[in-house]
Amino acid sequence: MKGGSRPQRQMNNFHKAVDECGLRDVPWEGYNFSFDNGQVGDANRQCMLDRAMCTAPWIELFPYAKLIYMSREWSDHAPIKLVLNRREVGMVMSRPFRFEQVWVGEAGCLEAVERGVARGGGDLGGMLNECMMELQKWKKFNIRKVGRMIQRKRNQIAKLNEGIRTEETVKRRKKLVAEVAELNRQEEQYWRQRSRALWLKDGDRNTKFFHLRAGERKRKNHIHKLIDDTGVVREGNEAIACVANDYFRSLFSTSNPGAADDVLVGLEGRVTAEMNGVLRREFEEHEVIEALNQMNPLKAPGPDGMNGLFYQTYWSIIGPEVIRTVLSILRGNRSPEEFNKTNIVLIPKKKAPDKI
Repeated sequence: MKGGSRPQRQMNNFHKAVDECGLRDVPWEGYNFSFDNGQVGDANRQCMLDRAMCTAPWIELFPYAKLIYMSREWSDHAPIKLVLNRREVGMVMSRPFRFEQVWVGEAGCLEAVERGVARGGGDLGGMLNECMMELQKWKKFNIRKVGRMIQRKRNQIAKLNEGIRTEETVKRRKKLVAEVAELNRQEEQYWRQRSRALWLKDGDRNTKFFHLRAGERKRKNHIHKLIDDTGVVREGNEAIACVANDYFRSLFSTSNPGAADDVLVGLEGRVTAEMNGVLRREFEEHEVIEALNQMNPLKAPGPDGMNGLFYQTYWSIIGPEVIRTVLSILRGNRSPEEFNKTNIVLIPKKKAPDKI
């Protein structure tokens, strides 16, 4: 199982150049051959065609460097990944519930939403809470771990890449490659939702871009410390959250100032009676629906994790109660307490911020 040979003169010149430059192979792991012509039986050719070399000083700078020959999928050549350092394990934090785009169309998702609405007891807040719990249970027992499935299928492809080709192995490999492509599409949707790169359409195999964009946004927006009103530096998630909560509580609290009418004396009215009539008329159902359809489906949701996509997809189920609740609040009735809760997101406007 060797590839085509080179003229001896070329190989001698190559070896001479390697020796004079003091080059050596970067430590590697993976299958022994990086190229496969994809033919069957005796026509199959495999060889170590792709490699990386370095100098001894470079290895001293990167003692843990390793070249990984990954499994071929679409190309005759195996992709090569150069890893320079050991992966550092960071702190794992629990993630809040989020309704995912990849769930839409999955078997059982619709039924989980229907169960949640039915158990909500005719109250929108209760319906959303029950939907969240039903979706979490459905996700736990039914949703496939896309990343794990991709890796599992790639491991099967890697085994099929080794050894001599047969018609059966070629057929199985094509099927696995198609399945990996579909799983990659689902993974791309997942990272697109987190990257906030909503201006870029999915379906173009941009998973790596979306992943990097999400990681970049996370690093850029991370706040390590904040200084409170007393000048004390607060570090850690809980302490930083307390500083932010105190700031916004003070910002949005009133000191109940008096004589507000005196401030308006002398100001000329700009709103006509006709304009005022339009502004004061009662809201209607079609306005609620219009506002919902104007929402970006993947913009950041509130504490309940339900984004615009959830409401737009399951409007026939949840819509009537949404309309009833929204119109009730707009017409002067009391808003449920949980509807006034929100996520406070601190977005840095400069590098390494320490004050709000």
